[in-house]
Amino acid sequence: MNRALRIDVSFDFVCPWCLIAKRQLKRAVVQLQQVLPQQVVSIDWQGVQLLPQLPVAGEPFDEFYIRRLGSETAVRLRQAQVQEAAAAVGLSFDFARIERMPNTADAHRLMRRAVELGTPEQRDRLLERLFAAHFQYAEDLGDANTLLAIAEGCGYPREEMSRALYRDGRPFVGGSGTQGSVPYFVFERQLALSGAHPAELLLRGMREALNLPERRALQA
Repeated sequence: MNRALRIDVSFDFVCPWCLIAKRQLKRAVVQLQQVLPQQVVSIDWQGVQLLPQLPVAGEPFDEFYIRRLGSETAVRLRQAQVQEAAAAVGLSFDFARIERMPNTADAHRLMRRAVELGTPEQRDRLLERLFAAHFQYAEDLGDANTLLAIAEGCGYPREEMSRALYRDGRPFVGGSGTQGSVPYFVFERQLALSGAHPAELLLRGMREALNLPERRALQA
C-alpha cells in the first residue's frame, strides 16, 4: 500500500476562498486517486484566526467590508468575484443574509477539540457545517450556543465541547506551521501553495510531493 500523502491546510471559517479551495482540493484528490486508486490522502485542517482584533460579539458584516474595501461598490465587485469562483465548484454564498462578521476564536477551538474526539468523517461533517453556518445560514459563529448546537448536531457531546470554548474573545493560537494567509496548502511538509487554486494546480502539487511522473498522470 502507498504511504499516505499528507496535506496541511490553513483556513478560517469566514474566508470564502477557503471553502472554495476545499471543494477544489476534493476534486484534486479524486483525480489523483483515478491514477493511484490505493493512494491514501491525509488532510489536516489547521485553523487560523484572520481577525483576532474583532470584539467577542463581532461587527456588523456590511460595515466591516465597506471599511475594509473602501466603498459599497468595491464590496459588490468583490462579492461578485467570489460568487463566480464559488459557482464553478457548485457553491452559492448568501452574503445578503449575513449580519455579523464574527470573532472565530471559539469556532476554531471547537474544531480543534472535535479533531481530538471524533472520526475523520465526523470532523469533516462539522467543518462543512461550520462553513455553511456563516455563508449559507447566516448563523453567528461567535455565539457559543450556536457553536454547541452545531457540534451536537454533528454527533459531538455538548458538555465536552463546551469546555473547549473561552467565550471572551481571546485570540485563537493555531498549531505550529499555520500561516497568516489562507487558504494555505503544504504538501508533505515541504511543498507550499497559497491561495484558492484550481484542482489541476493542487493535483500538480500532490504529484510533485509524491514524485509522480507527469506522463503517468496523463495516461489515466
